[in-house]
Amino acid sequence: MRKQVEVSRASAVSFQTNKESHILWVKDSDHILTTGFNQVREREVRLWDSRKLGSSLGSVSLGTSSGSLIPLFDPDSGLLVLSGKGDSVIDCFEVSAVEPFLSQVSHCLTESSTRGIAMVPKLALDVASCEVLRVLQLTDKYIVPVSYHVPRKPGQDFHEDLYPDTVGQTAATTAEEWWKGENRQVQRVSLHPDKRPKRSALRVKQEPAKKEVPGGRSKEEVQVGCSTSSSPLTSPSSSAAPSRSPSSTSGLSSGFLPSPSQSTRAIQSMLGPSSKFRHVQGSILHRDTHITNLRGLNLTTPGESDGFCANRQRVAVPLAIAGGQIAVFELSRPGKLPDTALPTIQNTVSVADLAWDPFDPHRLAVAGDDAKIRVWQVPDGGLTDTVTEPKCVLQGHTEKIYSISFHPLASGLLATSSYDMSVRLWNLSSGQEVKVLKGHQDQIFGMAWSPDGQLLATVCKDGKVRIYDPRRSDEPTKEGPGPEGPRGARVVWVCGGQYLLVSGFDSRSERQLYLYSTQTLSSGPIATTPADVSPSTLIPFYDPDTSLLFLTGKGDTRVYIFEILPDSPYFLECSSFSSSEPHKGFSFLPKTECDVRDVEIARALKLTKNSIEPVAFRVPRVKKEFFQDDIFPDTAVCWESTLTGSAWLSGSNGQHRKMSLRPKDMAPVSEAPKDVPVRKYLPSSVYLDEKTDEQKKEELLSAMVAKLGNREDPLPQESFQGVDDEEWDD
Repeated sequence: MRKQVEVSRASAVSFQTNKESHILWVKDSDHILTTGFNQVREREVRLWDSRKLGSSLGSVSLGTSSGSLIPLFDPDSGLLVLSGKGDSVIDCFEVSAVEPFLSQVSHCLTESSTRGIAMVPKLALDVASCEVLRVLQLTDKYIVPVSYHVPRKPGQDFHEDLYPDTVGQTAATTAEEWWKGENRQVQRVSLHPDKRPKRSALRVKQEPAKKEVPGGRSKEEVQVGCSTSSSPLTSPSSSAAPSRSPSSTSGLSSGFLPSPSQSTRAIQSMLGPSSKFRHVQGSILHRDTHITNLRGLNLTTPGESDGFCANRQRVAVPLAIAGGQIAVFELSRPGKLPDTALPTIQNTVSVADLAWDPFDPHRLAVAGDDAKIRVWQVPDGGLTDTVTEPKCVLQGHTEKIYSISFHPLASGLLATSSYDMSVRLWNLSSGQEVKVLKGHQDQIFGMAWSPDGQLLATVCKDGKVRIYDPRRSDEPTKEGPGPEGPRGARVVWVCGGQYLLVSGFDSRSERQLYLYSTQTLSSGPIATTPADVSPSTLIPFYDPDTSLLFLTGKGDTRVYIFEILPDSPYFLECSSFSSSEPHKGFSFLPKTECDVRDVEIARALKLTKNSIEPVAFRVPRVKKEFFQDDIFPDTAVCWESTLTGSAWLSGSNGQHRKMSLRPKDMAPVSEAPKDVPVRKYLPSSVYLDEKTDEQKKEELLSAMVAKLGNREDPLPQESFQGVDDEEWDD
């Protein structure tokens, strides 16, 4: 679909996509500015001359992101503010009628993602502090003002070059006059404090009196600004410092009020429970561990698929090459891939989903668009030649397959979901279908096995969350209301299988997390928490050792981290991990791949358009020479099966054995010697400063008396005999 810019009878192709775009007039009404997405899904800003629409005057690309840009333009200063829904960045450009047309003057990083943005009227600016622009950022819980100042000496003279006359607040014509053909401009007013139009008497009566304070702000305005945070106002951080350009407003700087969430989290940590993982830090490992020079990746895998999969030894990535080819990379051989063609697995049809067998690192199951599951065997050491023949092919579904999932305990047992609205279980040992689960009324978004492997949960487009006991019935044993809308969802078991965590969308298409109790599934979620605005479904990974939930979507730049509790408040938010460019997928590795000496609690692989990068999540600790046994309990040996698929189908159950992650040469921190607290004595001046004047006077008198002796002892002259009082009368 082509989007066109139309002015009178002239038109031009603006963006050749069907995604959301915006248009507005700039400067002297001869120029038009459009924002949208180009053919490679990059957000782009273009400036047009309405008299010559053959081509745009200039354009700026703001990188790949799913959130549409919101443009705000100030005609007085020529400044353009851009922010996308779901972004944590606010960009400011200067628009000029000559080259370079669009020059960036500020790139501000915000703590919270943007839900909306609006510009404050010019008459509300603080001209005494050289504030030339102010916008309001709408986040999940707050409205955050973002001010732009020109660095000049404030509070002295009115800078007329910064503040030309602006559009007033009195309408130029009535609606009836405009319909009759009359055209008049709105009268412009001065921003000089002494020349501004006076308010009406009615409005003055309605407003409370304001006491002026230094800095050009009223007492009421200062209180309103400070009410968003309990911490004092601070200067902008280095990350929010603008870039300078040789334009007339190149000295523009951006100042922020403190983020409300900082003080809120501090108060919550004092008054309520907080996670011991709240300061978890994610970082990309050294480049020597990366696999680079990836080419031809398939970036359009279905939303029900994670996009790629990994185990302890290797990674499988679908390629955008005819024949549904899959590349397999060995993690033991990082580095730059050769420019020549690599050996691949030729699946013959497009890949819908793929998964490694948890008990056989060489076996890869691939679901195709032809409703077949092909099981491939990767030789020791990885692929050396192109593989064209699968080990076996599973047939039974009548339509395209959504997703596949191996059983967590039984070897050779696989579950698949399909467009035919069924979930089927397969025994790879016999290559036969063994169970068909029914009851879904629409597309199956996701499914997950319970930790003990006895139950299977699904979330469906028909707005239902279901729990199956496949060995007892092909119908759901429990059912409850799920996320609304057709946007996609995922499900995972948490808290030892007592709860279900579903990531989906609410009625406003905002990403949301839902927590269900498996005992009261029909009653709906017991807790919910919002995430952000983005079109991709959040893919959850749950670590049972730490109860941490990691969430991110394909095309995101951020990984959210929550600690899940079995009781209120259920969700404890921790620090999130952000990267500079969008990732195409995230896959977490077994716990044994973590460096426990560096207090690494999780490790994942991040897939970008041309590399695979390991990401380590660490908890900052002081005594790293000790094994942190409080956050590293014995972990399940999830790469060993406990029973066969046939044994599970016949009614047997199993449980993973557990192993310690503690190295032999490290002592547990719980047995570390306790540090003896050292009492610190403050100087006497501190104690004196803390005492009142009366206390100081009493201490001084006591010291003087101590030197003179006891005041109760009689003085020598008191024993002398003097004149009687009667003798003085004479």
